[in-house]
Amino acid sequence: MGPAVRPLRRLPGGSGLTPGLLLVAGVCWAGLIRAAEAPAEFSVHWLAVATPVAVEVSGMSRRAVAALEHEERAAAGWGRLFAVYAEPVEPALGGELPPMAGTWRVADGRLRFEPRFPLEQGVRYRAEFRPAQLPGGEAGAAPVVAFFQLPAPSMVPTTSVARIWPSAAVLPENLLKFYVQFSAPMSRGDVYRHLHLRDAAGRAIELPFLELDEELWDPGLTRLTLLIDPGRIKRGVKPLVDFGPLFETGKTYSLTIDAACRDAAGRPLRADFRKEFRVGPADRTPPDPARWTVRAPAVGTRAALVVRFDEPMDHALASRMIAVAGPDGGALAGEVTLGEDESGWTFVPVRAWQPGAHRLIVPTTIEDLAGNNIGKTFDVDLFERVDRKFSTASVKIPFEVR
Repeated sequence: MGPAVRPLRRLPGGSGLTPGLLLVAGVCWAGLIRAAEAPAEFSVHWLAVATPVAVEVSGMSRRAVAALEHEERAAAGWGRLFAVYAEPVEPALGGELPPMAGTWRVADGRLRFEPRFPLEQGVRYRAEFRPAQLPGGEAGAAPVVAFFQLPAPSMVPTTSVARIWPSAAVLPENLLKFYVQFSAPMSRGDVYRHLHLRDAAGRAIELPFLELDEELWDPGLTRLTLLIDPGRIKRGVKPLVDFGPLFETGKTYSLTIDAACRDAAGRPLRADFRKEFRVGPADRTPPDPARWTVRAPAVGTRAALVVRFDEPMDHALASRMIAVAGPDGGALAGEVTLGEDESGWTFVPVRAWQPGAHRLIVPTTIEDLAGNNIGKTFDVDLFERVDRKFSTASVKIPFEVR
């Protein structure tokens, strides 16, 4: 029969403890907590169900408690009485880590310590109470120790590469970027060593990406932007002249993400991911909304507004930048999706379509796969004449809802 587990009662005086299980010295929780033998009058117990996890000392005399309540102590003084340590991951290396930072308080006859930072999974912690440091404490009294450890995180892989954009099988020779979408948040700091661009023979292409110290992740750490080195795209610059383009028209390449790439929990990916693609001619024609087709929805419905581009567009920018304005000029709320190969765009409104004139608003800074903007190519040759310029920040495409 296992050790008894007492229910934790709510303490008076606004202690804020949550009812649950009280873990006392000598009681095991899921096989992860154990405590050393303690003198009968003292008990050190971890509050594993509290938020954050805390540790308490009970069994002190009324005189000692009263003295602690009225005594002014600095953190170092409290630490000499009651301290918590994270034990080294490799004890054989020797050396004890300094005590953890936190706060101490006395309430309802107990001394409580709350760590400043959350405890980490898989790390063993030692709480040590030294009765000799109590006011009027007995010199030479043995410390009372209790251990605690959160379960180690599972290392079973659960994260994978969900998508890579552009999604098309044929990409322009002067492609500017890839987007890699993961199914869960990722860790950052060494992602480039897990990315490989290879030719059809499996040979690695040296330094294909612009490797930035600040990796280009979205706020949720689920989407990574990979910029192709612009020096291998822009005409007239030295890397392109000396080494030629990164991709060659008519050839096949592959982008691989190693399974060794780690997610935010430190787990590897479920499997390698590989995107194979063929390279077509360079694209140096700016996107032109005048060549886009718009299929207007029916009034009174929530049918999709469907737009067909004249060429595939940058996935992230097309998803975020294009807007729909209603008859009053205000932007409409709705859900945007991009179609196959990022050549189409659909918008489903939150509310049913109202009758009247609407407009599709497209910023001129939107990009195609080669980084060309509306009215401007990404790698404008200084000796070429730019025939078309846009003085406005956006292009407006009218459509009627009937």
